[in-house]
Amino acid sequence: MSNLIRWEPAREMMTLRDAMDRLFDDAFTRPLRLYDGNLSMPAVDMYQTDNEVVVKAAIPGVKADEVQINVTGEVLTIKGETKEKEEVKEKAYHIREQRWGMFERTIALPTDVVADKAKAEFENGILTITLPKAEEVRPKTISIKTK
Repeated sequence: MSNLIRWEPAREMMTLRDAMDRLFDDAFTRPLRLYDGNLSMPAVDMYQTDNEVVVKAAIPGVKADEVQINVTGEVLTIKGETKEKEEVKEKAYHIREQRWGMFERTIALPTDVVADKAKAEFENGILTITLPKAEEVRPKTISIKTK
């Protein structure tokens, strides 16, 4: 003899909702980490205009000379290291979310760029990389002659 268990869709939906809440909580309140936590990825915004691709990366607490930027084909890589300023050994941390150590972010660019003419600026913890689009992918304007 087998026992029948009544299926209650509302109970299953609450479980799914709890899972989604946890997913969003993890995605938006915890820093992105890989491996054992020693490698983290900076948050990035990327957009393009008619003539260039612009990438902005949030890397607070890092000096410009501690960041390396590489473009290979249509792939941009930003990497570097953040160093811990001080470590308090006699204290018990209640919250410790800041990440120290190596970071790296690899991004597929949406189009061909001219890496030799790229510019990078660093201000208030935001790295802005401006990559000119290759001439062959820029929009062309064709003028119309009237007779």
